[in-house]
Amino acid sequence: MARILLVPGFWLGAWAWEEVAGQLRSLGDEVEALTLPGLDPADPERLSATLETQAHAIVAAGREGDVLVAHSGAGAVAYMATDLALELFSRVVYADSAPMPDGFVLNPALGDAAEFPLPDTWAEVEAMGNSLAGLDEAMLARFRERAVPVPAGVAGRPVTLGDSAARLKVPTTVICCSFPSELVQQLRDAGEPPLFRELRNIDAEYVDLPTGHWPMWSKPEELAELIHEAAQH
Repeated sequence: MARILLVPGFWLGAWAWEEVAGQLRSLGDEVEALTLPGLDPADPERLSATLETQAHAIVAAGREGDVLVAHSGAGAVAYMATDLALELFSRVVYADSAPMPDGFVLNPALGDAAEFPLPDTWAEVEAMGNSLAGLDEAMLARFRERAVPVPAGVAGRPVTLGDSAARLKVPTTVICCSFPSELVQQLRDAGEPPLFRELRNIDAEYVDLPTGHWPMWSKPEELAELIHEAAQH
């Protein structure tokens, strides 16, 4: 079976993948979940983390043939990791995420702030386009309790990619949750918002998992099944 490397999105550590990781192991997969640099609250140097240090951390954790799974904002650093280590990953799976283009900034409104915390209200989170569908009060309370602000070097800096187009050939699966796959492909072709623009250059597989932006909590078994299936290709 596959070895799968799970990378969580903004505000999250490896803990966010616990249910999905357990389900994948029950299917026979070997699993490692990462807490990226900058997202460990016990790290005194966490504010110095950048997109580049996160991408290098993914490469350092990877083994040849790994299936790399990225959620949400981690799509940026996962794509950068494939650019750094072109032969390392056998497939990349984007869970309610996408490979983000060169120059893309995850939070251009961050300004001079040192970090980007989880917004104070859930209404603000949803106003950012992040659906909370499928999350109950206990899940939201755990999210709030364990969320770690994202350093500015990650949230407010542009994605940087090399000149090689080899990363475009890494087999890619996009698991569409907040937006159905049909809409994602329409937005891809339109080039707006730029979040999906890079997918125009990639022959990706699109699969649907209708739920909110945090499928690892709202539909962990279904998400694990889709990741497992993608890893077999």
